[in-house]
Amino acid sequence: MRWAPARVVWIPRKALAERLQAEHRVLVVVDDELRPRLPLVEGGGDARAIVWPGVGAHLRSLHRITLDPGARTIRMQHPMEAVYYLVSGSASAEDEQQAHSHPLRPGSMTLVDPGTPYRFVAGDSGAELVGGPCPADPMLYRHLDE
Repeated sequence: MRWAPARVVWIPRKALAERLQAEHRVLVVVDDELRPRLPLVEGGGDARAIVWPGVGAHLRSLHRITLDPGARTIRMQHPMEAVYYLVSGSASAEDEQQAHSHPLRPGSMTLVDPGTPYRFVAGDSGAELVGGPCPADPMLYRHLDE
C-alpha cells in the first residue's frame, strides 16, 4: 500500500458550509481563517479552534492552546466530557470543584468529567495543549456569531 499525502483544502469560509455538505472527504485544516481564535487564555498565549462545528465537526472538537509561562486558561465548564493532551512544556490541571491541582508533563492526558469546572495553568516553561470537549460545546464559539 502506498501512502499518499493528505489533500489540503483551501476554502473561503462562505463556501465551506456548502462544500462540507456536498462531499465525503478528509479535511486538513491549515488555513488560519478556518482556525478562529478562542477567548480562553488569561495572560500571554493563544487558543485556536482546529476541529470544530465551523469545519463540519459536531461530534468532536480539538483546540490548540499555547500558554506563556505563568499564564492560564479561563475557568471552563462543559455539559460534556473534555480531553486534553500536554504536547510540550509544563502545566497543572486545576479541578476547581475539588480544589485540587494535578501536575502535568509532556504526554499527560487530562479527562474532565461533564459539569466539572477546570482550568490549566502553565509552568515556568509555558505549555502547549491540544484537546477540547466532546462533542463540541457551542458556547465556545458563540463570540464568532457577533
